[in-house]
Amino acid sequence: MSVIFSYKLIIKVLDQAKSTASHSWEYSTVFNALLEYQSSYLSIFNHPFPQGRIPTSGTDKCLALQYVKSFILTDGDKLCEGNGSSSDPSSLIIPAILLGNENTLTRHAKVYFPAAERQLQHLLTRTPRFSNTAISHRDGYPSLWADFVYMVPPVLAYYGVFKDDVTYLEMAVRQCELYYEVLGTQSGCWKHIVNGEGVDEDSDDVKVDEGLWSTSNGWAAAGMARVLATVKKGRFGADLEVEQGRLVGMIKGIIDGAMGFDTDVSGLLRNRLDDETWFGEAAGTALLAASVFRMAVMEPKVFGEVYTDWALQKLLIVRKCVDEDMGIVAPVVNPTTDDQWTPLDGVSPEAQAFVVLLYAAWKDFQDANDRYAAQYPLSL
Repeated sequence: MSVIFSYKLIIKVLDQAKSTASHSWEYSTVFNALLEYQSSYLSIFNHPFPQGRIPTSGTDKCLALQYVKSFILTDGDKLCEGNGSSSDPSSLIIPAILLGNENTLTRHAKVYFPAAERQLQHLLTRTPRFSNTAISHRDGYPSLWADFVYMVPPVLAYYGVFKDDVTYLEMAVRQCELYYEVLGTQSGCWKHIVNGEGVDEDSDDVKVDEGLWSTSNGWAAAGMARVLATVKKGRFGADLEVEQGRLVGMIKGIIDGAMGFDTDVSGLLRNRLDDETWFGEAAGTALLAASVFRMAVMEPKVFGEVYTDWALQKLLIVRKCVDEDMGIVAPVVNPTTDDQWTPLDGVSPEAQAFVVLLYAAWKDFQDANDRYAAQYPLSL
């Protein structure tokens, strides 16, 4: 019998994430890790909508909001500089809504709500579209990245609950489907990036990568799990059962594909899932395993013991990748140079956050299912 993660170690992992995050997607990912672990009462996977609405109290003490608040810009069309990404700044809409909703009579509402609205309108009306109408991940040209699915569809779904408008929940699911149409493969896993027709792929500003990147598959699976949770827990859940089934199918495809490629001697998923020349990598492994635990709670008939046993093994292996003294996760991919053949020599903020997301998902799974509780008690 052993505790997988001590409280002190998880805090070290979190501290590394917070101190090294410097990009918009990292801010929102660290925010989600803090929310799911330290303020789980606000997490979309627990009880996010008291009386069917976005919470209006308790947010002032939320450590996740205290962390992300200083990174949110409220005086322009974007909540954060996105470095050419349309979706990364949009991922901050959820914390902006929560900050504005602390008390609708305060100046926060007058500042954060309009800023969130401007960001959303910029995304929906000024961002290029792919040929199938999917919203581009990039501001300057049509390009679909699997990463988008973690950043934007959960925001659209959350905004739908906020506005009590089913249209946005439907849009969230539809964007996932449109991305699947382009990025999905026969294996079930998704390509990382597909650029639109006519995009100059020789340009230094255009990234080309149609490979099966482990982390991008984690982004997609975890993002759709967040959308599913939002749909289920909002008041329109019963009206969107077909859409829920589609989400479950797409998530299952990614997980099945990843499990099929799980042959590296390290026990980690490879950075490029289907390429045996790549190294085993902890970041993508952590996020995909976290997605399994989330789905096992929401859809236990689909994600049964075969899946949770696999995710537990990944959790145990990822745990061995965390340095006891510093809380640094390794080996991980360089998140800004994912085609680098060697692991990152340093700290990846997103990898740090993924490990916390994995532990938070495991913790919530344990609360809902005590099958592993005796052997692997939770730390306090």
